[in-house]
Order: sequence, then C-alpha cells, then structure tokens
Amino acid sequence: MRPSGRDPDQMRDVSIETDISRYAEGSCLIAFGHTKVMCTASVEDGVPPFLKGAGRGWVTAEYGMLPRSTHDRMDRKRAAGSGRTQEISRLIGRSLRAVTNLATLGERQIKVDCDVLQADGGTRTAAITGGYVALHMACAHLQQLGAVRTSPLSDMVAAISCGLYRGAAVLDLDYDEDSSAQADANFVMTGSGGIVEVQGTAEADPFSKAQFDDLMDLASKGVGELVANQKSALGL
Repeated sequence: MRPSGRDPDQMRDVSIETDISRYAEGSCLIAFGHTKVMCTASVEDGVPPFLKGAGRGWVTAEYGMLPRSTHDRMDRKRAAGSGRTQEISRLIGRSLRAVTNLATLGERQIKVDCDVLQADGGTRTAAITGGYVALHMACAHLQQLGAVRTSPLSDMVAAISCGLYRGAAVLDLDYDEDSSAQADANFVMTGSGGIVEVQGTAEADPFSKAQFDDLMDLASKGVGELVANQKSALGL
C-alpha cells in the first residue's frame, strides 16, 4: 500500500494555471499534488557569446527552491547554489531544447525560470512539465508579434518519476515514497513518445531489466496524462 493510498499507476492530482505573471512572456503555476513550481519564460534579444553570429537562438533554464519550500528552512544561498540545483537547471534546459528548433528563433534567447514554492517529491519533473507550458506561451507570443513565422517547437515534452516502492513499480513518487524507494527514476519524454532523458538509480540492490521495463511503461502512461494536462492548460 502506498502512503497516499494511490494505485501503483495513479498520479497525484495535477493542475496547471497559466498567466500567473503579468510581465513574463509565458508563465504558469504547476502542481503535482503538494509539489508546486512557478515557471516563467522570458524572451531576450541576443544570444550567449558562443552563439553570436550563428543565426540561431538558445533556450536555457534556471531552477531554484525557496528557503521554506521544504520541511526545514534552508539558507537562501545554499538553495540557489548547490550542485543539485545546477544539475537540475541543465536537465530542464536540455529537455526544452530537445523540442525546440533553435534556428527558427533567430538570435534571441528564451530563459525559463522554475522556482519551487513547495516540495513534496518530483520537483524536477514538475519543473520540466511546467517549463514547457511557459516556453510554449513565449513562442506563441513571438508568433503574435511576427518575430517568428512558425512556432519553434517541434513537439511537446513532459517528465515524470517512477520507482520501486516495497517491491512494486509505482508512478509519480511523492516525498514519503522517494525517500524510502528501492529504486527511482526520472523519465523525460516527448508528446509523440520519444525519449529525451532517463535518470535511474538503485538505492539498494540493483534492479532488473524487467523491473525497468515496468517503470518505463508507467512513465509512458504518466507522460501521456501530463501532455493532456498541458494541452488543456494551453487550449490546444
């Protein structure tokens, strides 16, 4: 039995509220159960130095946790500068670029900020899923302005966690499960089913290929549900 009482293939309640920032070109508040992440996308003219003159744009991301997003307050400097924070920021950026035609952007950059307001497991997967919504809105804004002729986005992207909890494969781990799971993995996938990235770790004994396949099947189901949530939030 899962601590939350959910079935093995049951996600937490997911909600996506768009236009939560009056200033950002794209924004949303995404919730996976008690995990809540604010995602904003900002369009900037110009690109990083390594892309100057290349005729294409860039999409990058920054992830951070508010000091009291967790059970105990963390120092603001530590929350913003840890290796984990940087690793997740890079993961979000890679995930979003995987479905973006950078040449279509021209020499402009979209920065996606993902700020964790409340953490209960799955913050990076919520950030990727919400980050895509904010990015999609920013790209639509560029189209409305006539700055780009077609959408730079080639597909949708979302992410979900799966793990082995008390010997069973389960979908969308919350903190209680994640902190005591025998194995956990994060799956980043496109709306058409392509795999962008998989991060999996055995916390105790190694897990088998058959168990990994079970996790993969759960992830495919979960991402399908998340993409439906994204489409609903974006009015697609």
